[in-house]
Amino acid sequence: MSDQQSTETEPTVFSRIVAREIPADIVFESDTLIAFRDIAPKAPVHLLVVPKTQAYRDVVELADGDPALMAEMVATASTLARDPAVFRDSDGREHTGGSFRLIFNTGESAGQTVFHVHAHVLGGPLQEGTLAH
Repeated sequence: MSDQQSTETEPTVFSRIVAREIPADIVFESDTLIAFRDIAPKAPVHLLVVPKTQAYRDVVELADGDPALMAEMVATASTLARDPAVFRDSDGREHTGGSFRLIFNTGESAGQTVFHVHAHVLGGPLQEGTLAH
């Protein structure tokens, strides 16, 4: 069963990371959010910022249901992008200065594969077309 077809009672891969059932390179955690490095990066730095609740499938549901949590996600992405200890690539090169891309994929045809709202925080140069995969 895909994440899109799963019911609210079935944990998503992100809920399983929150529960420490699946390992992740966690770079930030609060009572409401967790951030970790993407296992299939699309940029030199690729973090995911994920609410600990799986109540929202995508950013539209989150914006409607909990705009404060959405704002916290954006603020966290900004904070992480300014932290040279976190915002570095796999070779340890820093991508600092606060510049980043913040991407929310909404829907399967837009590239969303996990239906638990999450933000992609990307830093460094991108190759043309890499976000379409």
